[in-house]
Amino acid sequence: MLEAKNLSKRYGDFVAVDDLNLQVNPGDIYCLLGANGAGKTTTINLFMNFIQPTSGQIKINSLDVTSQAQATKKHLAYIPENLNLYSNLTGLENLQFFAGLGGNLPDKVTGTQLLEAVGLQSDAINKRVAKYSKGMRQKVGIAIAKAKQADNLLLDEPTSGLDPQASNDFAQLLKEMRENNVAILMATHDLFRAKETGTHIGIMKEGVLIHSLKSDEIKLNELEQLYLETMKTENHVAIDH
Repeated sequence: MLEAKNLSKRYGDFVAVDDLNLQVNPGDIYCLLGANGAGKTTTINLFMNFIQPTSGQIKINSLDVTSQAQATKKHLAYIPENLNLYSNLTGLENLQFFAGLGGNLPDKVTGTQLLEAVGLQSDAINKRVAKYSKGMRQKVGIAIAKAKQADNLLLDEPTSGLDPQASNDFAQLLKEMRENNVAILMATHDLFRAKETGTHIGIMKEGVLIHSLKSDEIKLNELEQLYLETMKTENHVAIDH
């Protein structure tokens, strides 16, 4: 489970995240929407312990991220907008290396099965990642998360730059992980994917979580209208639907 309690991050007078309260349970895909600078990536970075909170608390599986950083890493996988893999290694070698860092080194057969399970073409598994498309790299990222057996997944604009087919493939992989009770927090600009893939949707503006709602309780056109209206209005107290 991913949880933020009264979480804030300030840089001098600038408030990047303001009193955020957020909970992502096993089997949830929580999609954070918002314009650039809304606080989405800062929120992900706080969960990853890349930066320290000014106030409040972050927990992963009830472990405090700040004081128990190393312990939380065992329960967490992270896929950024541009996944950094070793270009001179194959997809399988990258999987074995990064999963091995987490203490779950798969053998060649298991690694191949993991990559095939996420839809990576068989003839690409033993090719250098330098020749991979972004969609193929993201599939390796999902395979690493599966190999690591992480029960929490953080995603920062993972479908940005993907073509529609690759974006759809990625969404299907997330749904499979959701069915396996992985808790997923995803920062995204994609309203359509948030509605179709997410179980919950949050809309952030200027560091504040303005709206938090279940995706099955709102239609896509209504979500678009709510998002546009939120971007126009001044911040107000967060609303749970």
